[in-house]
Amino acid sequence: MNSDPPDAAIAPHLCSKPVTPVLKVENLTVYQGTYAAVESVSFELPAGTNTAVVGPNGAGKSTLVQAILGLLPFAAGSVEILGCPLARLGNLRYQVGYIPQNFIFDRGFPLSVSELVGLGWVNHRLSNSSQLPSFPRWRMVLPWQTSYRKAAAIAQAMERVDVYHLRDRAIGNLSGGQLKRVLLAHCLVMSRRLLVLDEALAGVDLQGEADFYTLLNQLKREHGWTVLQVSHDLDMVSRHCDRVLCLNRHLVCQGQPEEALSPQNLLNAYGPSFSRYQHQH
Repeated sequence: MNSDPPDAAIAPHLCSKPVTPVLKVENLTVYQGTYAAVESVSFELPAGTNTAVVGPNGAGKSTLVQAILGLLPFAAGSVEILGCPLARLGNLRYQVGYIPQNFIFDRGFPLSVSELVGLGWVNHRLSNSSQLPSFPRWRMVLPWQTSYRKAAAIAQAMERVDVYHLRDRAIGNLSGGQLKRVLLAHCLVMSRRLLVLDEALAGVDLQGEADFYTLLNQLKREHGWTVLQVSHDLDMVSRHCDRVLCLNRHLVCQGQPEEALSPQNLLNAYGPSFSRYQHQH
């Protein structure tokens, strides 16, 4: 019998209204100094969608996602995640995963892949047992033995993204594509509802990028993730995302890829000098 007390007795959430949509942004304005990098942006993310933010350099894409995550202050507007205002997320913040464009660390620091993945584990008392991953190889592990549950979660997450064979390797010895998969395992080790990626595949080769997108959509379906990602690759976005936000400080358009990435919308977002890059296969 599980002796853990009910979640509400441990870490009650400050917000309990029904969650729809997963993310709601209204009239968001963010300044970088005196410059309005993002201006009056509004959109919603329905559950289970994979939404890309696209736009030219300097359009405010990274600024937007960093403000949504609370990493940058915003001057006006509001952000709700899982039905709760950003300032009142409490333990709900553990259901948001984030993979940045540049994961900056000391490559000489003696941290292994399994140790980095393990940093994504939050004490299971913050989540009920139904939110914890189910691992067939570890069915005999007793649920109150947190250390074993953590080890099981780490192993399964690494196996699922195909980095288990790297578990003892120092993270400073990973390639760019391997590191992105390890960061994905870091997000997978506990239940998440929203995953935010800020040009997470910058510097990854074309095949690695395609493989990552395929894996990301598989995990989205398996775990019910809602994904918000900044991307520069319109061809990959058109093939793998189901919603697109075109941004150039303000929201130029939003919708399904076939409409949002129309020539006229791209012209409006990128300007007349833009030439869409087509990958050669």
